[in-house]
Amino acid sequence: MGISALTPPTAPDDIVETLIEFPDNRLLIDLCGEYDRNLAQIEHQTGVHVLRRGNRLAVIGDRDARELASAVLRALYARLEAGRGVVAGDIDAALRMGRPMPDAPLGLTDQIEMFSASRYELRTRKKPVEPRTEAQKAYVANLFDNELGFGIGPAGTGKTYLAVAVGVSMFISGAVDKIILSRPAVEAGERLGFLPGDMKEKIDPYMQPLYDALNDFLPQKQMQKLMEEKRIEIAPLAFMRGRTLSNAFVVLDEAQNATTMQMKMFLTRLGEGSRMVITGDRTQVDLPRGVASGLADAERILNGVKGVSFNYFTAKDVVRHPLVARIIEAYEAHDGASG
Repeated sequence: MGISALTPPTAPDDIVETLIEFPDNRLLIDLCGEYDRNLAQIEHQTGVHVLRRGNRLAVIGDRDARELASAVLRALYARLEAGRGVVAGDIDAALRMGRPMPDAPLGLTDQIEMFSASRYELRTRKKPVEPRTEAQKAYVANLFDNELGFGIGPAGTGKTYLAVAVGVSMFISGAVDKIILSRPAVEAGERLGFLPGDMKEKIDPYMQPLYDALNDFLPQKQMQKLMEEKRIEIAPLAFMRGRTLSNAFVVLDEAQNATTMQMKMFLTRLGEGSRMVITGDRTQVDLPRGVASGLADAERILNGVKGVSFNYFTAKDVVRHPLVARIIEAYEAHDGASG
């Protein structure tokens, strides 16, 4: 017997469907997202097809992809049941946690369940902020538990964003009296020449990422008022010399661009009742050739010192566009091959 043009092709043995039932139709609508865009994101990143059938979702694909997508859908639904929202970043984080990493201590189900069960939220004036990966959760916990914390890893892993969120949370609760955010004023591989304007106008372009983070957590008028009162300060690293920073939450961002002397100067500003966070990316040093990075020196010298924590991030912790994680992984693979 021949096969007509209308005969559907035979599917491979492992291409079957998994049916998942979701009892609350309202939460199922939120799970699917507007125009089913959440389902589309899961389909795109796992290679499965997801079909809605009443209050059930059919996940169609090969076994591994089906298991991953099903675990992610259940985890996201559990978040909704717990009263939390689901956005694109949450989906991406759940998918990354579900993909096994070399020598990972947790299996797919363990990691996904930890993601869905976590309620580690930071309260700010605008919105709650939640660390999404295990590395981020450990980082936030260490920032509360230690007077000095380091966050080291590639761009987009939430190092600075979460540090500022912790600072705002501690400020709102009264644990600290002020927030001080600083960066080295180092050009990223470009010569910008002399910038016009007064001192604030000259340095603001270097500090913009810190302003962006604060704007996410505090209303604009409140932020301006607190800055006028000097309860929030954003300043270049060079402006820290000679100060003692007491009862403050202090963040040094882009610390890989601090020299050894600048890093020592900054670390010794720590005063009574203060917390200090140092963030940086060892792969993005913009110091002149031959000048040692203070971040690398501090990492080597302070490792093991009581009261100092070190947290490390990888491409798996990237919370920006998923392509950023793939870009970082590609560069790491290239550097490893050429090293």
